[in-house]
Amino acid sequence: MNVDGLIVVDKPGGMTSHDVVARIRRLAKTRRVGHGGTLDPMATGVLIIGVNRATRLLTYVIGARKSYSATIRLGQATVTDDAEGDVTSTASTAGLTGEAIRAELAARTGEIDQVPSAVSAIKINGERAYKRVRDGEQVELAARRVTIFRQEVLEIRRTDDVVDVDVDVTSSSGTYIRAIARDLGTSLGVGGHLTALRRTSVGDLTLAGAATLKQLEERAPDVVSLPMAEAARQAFPQREATVEEARVLSHGGPLEPVGIAGPYAVFDPAGNVLAIVSERDGKARAEIVLSPA
Repeated sequence: MNVDGLIVVDKPGGMTSHDVVARIRRLAKTRRVGHGGTLDPMATGVLIIGVNRATRLLTYVIGARKSYSATIRLGQATVTDDAEGDVTSTASTAGLTGEAIRAELAARTGEIDQVPSAVSAIKINGERAYKRVRDGEQVELAARRVTIFRQEVLEIRRTDDVVDVDVDVTSSSGTYIRAIARDLGTSLGVGGHLTALRRTSVGDLTLAGAATLKQLEERAPDVVSLPMAEAARQAFPQREATVEEARVLSHGGPLEPVGIAGPYAVFDPAGNVLAIVSERDGKARAEIVLSPA
């Protein structure tokens, strides 16, 4: 029997997010598998995978704030804004101070307009930006409003004529950590790119609850770490429905509002998750119904 739920995967470097999805499909023996927010191939860490009905929760996972540990190299810019691309420029970092680095990062904390990396999965006229770049095109993407909640400098190291900066970042969905590295290098006049990236959390789901692909293979096909109800309890505020409310909601009907800031999960008296609900126009209405099939 296929189980519905989420898997917190510790993605290894060198794999795309779609590679991980394909692996989980084989392990879980189901085609209904998706991921909640892409990680670049060089990146490691938290990748949320939805299995069966839990794929419907992924739209909310994608919108959650995320945290990362990253290393930014100052003194070199690359075509991809990370270590996988060719170096396009170099500059001396001899006069670069830790105070200047910290000041620039502090100035870029909060709500900012960020231009995504040109080598990204954003579509331009139906085609991925990264494909256009690899085909030799000059790609210009529009800036997007994102929020950087926290940027903490952990360590600054000098090697030859580059400066490596280890940072912890917490940001809104849609933020490109590669673009933070690029923009820091540009503002300091030396160029910059990302050399390491590890996602440490997506919302309340962290590395502490993550499993490696090897660990998942060892327990296949029982790979779901957060069954449906537990996944909903971790990801949303909660409300318990009466038997009658559960009947109404399972058929798509509205409930009376209770003043919970949505979206929130509604559970039946037995503890099964019924729906993800938002309160609007004086009613609590289901955004998605999740009643067991």
